[in-house]
Amino acid sequence: FFLASPLKSPHSDPHPWEVLNRHKRSWVWNQFFVLEEYTGNEPLYVGKLHSDVDKGDGKVKYVLSGEGATSIFTIDENTGDIHATKRLDREAQAYYTLQAQAVDRLTNLPVEPKSEFVVKVQDINDNEPKFLDGPYLAGVPEMSPLGTMVVQVAATDADDPTYGNSARVVYSIIHGQPYFSVEPKTGIIRTALPNMDRETRDQYVLVIQAKDMVGQMGGLSGTTSVTVTLTDVNDNPPRFTHKSYQYTVLESLPVQSVVARIKAADADIGSNAEMDYRIMDGDGPGMFNITTDEETQDGVISLLKPLDFETKSSFSLRIEATNRNIDSNFLSMGPFSDITSVKVTVEDVNEPPVFSSPLGKMVVSEDASVGTSIGRVSAHDPDTTNSAIRYSIDRNTDLERFFNVDALSGVISTAKPLDREANSVHNLTIFAIESQDPTQIGKGSALITVLDINDNAPVFAIDYETLLCENAIPGQVIQTISAVDKDEPLSGHRFYFALAAPVAGNLNFTLRDNKDNTASILTKRGGFRRQEQPVYRLPVLIMDSGSPALSSTNTLSVRVCDCDSDGVALSCGAVAYTATGLSTGALLAILGCIITLLVMVLLIVTMRRRRKEPLILEEERDIRENIVRYDDEGGGEEDTEAFDMVTLRNLNVIRDPNVRRDVTPDTPTFFHYPSGARPSYKSLPDNVVFREFIWERLKDADVDPSAPPYDSLQTYAFEGSGSVAESLSSLESLSTDSDQNYDYLSNWGPRFKKLADLYGNCDGTSVFS
Repeated sequence: FFLASPLKSPHSDPHPWEVLNRHKRSWVWNQFFVLEEYTGNEPLYVGKLHSDVDKGDGKVKYVLSGEGATSIFTIDENTGDIHATKRLDREAQAYYTLQAQAVDRLTNLPVEPKSEFVVKVQDINDNEPKFLDGPYLAGVPEMSPLGTMVVQVAATDADDPTYGNSARVVYSIIHGQPYFSVEPKTGIIRTALPNMDRETRDQYVLVIQAKDMVGQMGGLSGTTSVTVTLTDVNDNPPRFTHKSYQYTVLESLPVQSVVARIKAADADIGSNAEMDYRIMDGDGPGMFNITTDEETQDGVISLLKPLDFETKSSFSLRIEATNRNIDSNFLSMGPFSDITSVKVTVEDVNEPPVFSSPLGKMVVSEDASVGTSIGRVSAHDPDTTNSAIRYSIDRNTDLERFFNVDALSGVISTAKPLDREANSVHNLTIFAIESQDPTQIGKGSALITVLDINDNAPVFAIDYETLLCENAIPGQVIQTISAVDKDEPLSGHRFYFALAAPVAGNLNFTLRDNKDNTASILTKRGGFRRQEQPVYRLPVLIMDSGSPALSSTNTLSVRVCDCDSDGVALSCGAVAYTATGLSTGALLAILGCIITLLVMVLLIVTMRRRRKEPLILEEERDIRENIVRYDDEGGGEEDTEAFDMVTLRNLNVIRDPNVRRDVTPDTPTFFHYPSGARPSYKSLPDNVVFREFIWERLKDADVDPSAPPYDSLQTYAFEGSGSVAESLSSLESLSTDSDQNYDYLSNWGPRFKKLADLYGNCDGTSVFS
């Protein structure tokens, strides 16, 4: 059993002598090859199956199974010829594994063992190279040497790399010459020109082609783009656009303000363009400073000290700019620094007057007379015009107007008497105003200290409360006193104490000056009695050491007290007499009277609130409304079966006369039945049952004399007979000429006599006619 291929002959057996020893040939297999993308009109012949058992008489049948059997590959069961019925794509499936079987046509039993063979799809060049990672972005430093690698590109070809040249790719550059080149086999892109300058051109777009079949004619190709950016290097030094700059500023420019901004141009970018500035030299040292603005790389010149046009009207500076990051590979292109000159001109402004001394300290005695000159302030115009100055006081600092200032000379004088004890220091703000331009106002201060004079007499330090025990002994200290003085002499206070002349020789007390600005009050005798004199008043003379000396007389009150053995005062002043008051018994009697009066008031109120007994029985005092609803609409309704009418039909029950009459009244029936022949409600039609029940309730409400005096609302869902809206109101049921018997009114007593006379003559014997 063997298979023959139309493309290749069977493999030669490496040991032919072994074939001679076989008694029976078995399968002989070759690998089948099928050309992919076959476009012929007829099925493509693949090969042939044949078995030695097959004698050509049609008894052997060939069967094919496996991948693509019957769908792609077919076999002639008689001849064993195999054909491919569809176009095959090697890139989709490179080979198919099939099983061959030879069976007896009649019994379907195998005549040869089943075996596998492979049909391999033979490749053709039907796929172009593709750059799966493209398009590419790459960068290379500017000024790079020739042949510097930029990036490597790679293209893939889906064709079979093991068969022919269909997948062998070569690279070429279509666009981007002469700046860059590409290696044909590796796809590495390199610089083709040296020293490319980013500042001239910073970006290039290359087009790279990959072609299969080793670039030969008929090969397929694909392209991609490569964007190459030249990265910056520090190959350009900073350069000032001008060799000198001029700026003008006002002399009133505040300190730390920006005077000017200068910039050295640098064609580089990023960190390669960063630079530092410094002031190399210039006049006015310490007047200016320069720093770098990190965002714009400007040199910012700022003012460090105040400007004064009258002192110096212009400044000249030499400023250097230097690259911060210098590349040693490009030192030959330097120097990477530059120098320029900056001239700053100060422009004059009209400045306010300036005081020669910002704070003038002055002193004045508090006894100075009005108009006394204290001192002088002085200011001048700093401008070249040297305008005249006028002075004034800021009255917010001198609200009581103690001082004046001469508008022309600046002399400060008193305007009112001064009192050091009220205000010892005055801090005045003085205005200096230019005569030619009143808007120019300078401010100065005058600190005026008021000097003390002895104009206040000393007084007691506190209000003393002096107590004297009745059992005090002679020579006992009963009080130590001190003094205060509003004045503040330079040498300090010295007070002198003495009893005033009227009591200097009294027999009760004496005063001892302790020579330390205090004095002691002592007793001269003992045996003081409150009954004799409860209070003693001592005038004490206090004198200071001023020049001239001042004195004052202060009265010390001494109260006589009853003291215990330890000298602690128990009661002081005049002897207290026992006040006549109410005894405890009297207070209790008054309290008892008040309680009795309250009890009587409560009894009276209680008796007034007592209620009279009602005329009706207690069990009938249940005053409330009773609403009874029967949700039945009467005859003619279709839904009456939904309601329980047993209660209405079962009214012939024994009724308790003690129950409420507005619930189940015991009244004669509306219909006249023969005696003893009153039918049961159960035997009456529904219409009659309802009407009978309602009329019984209606009569009970009309004629019952003992019914409680209130309305009892009862709702019955019965429309009556003969009328859709028959009235069930009790107002229309009994007219004024009813035969109701009111004779019982005469039995109710004299209160109902009038009603008995009006209605008692009626002879009504029945409720209804």
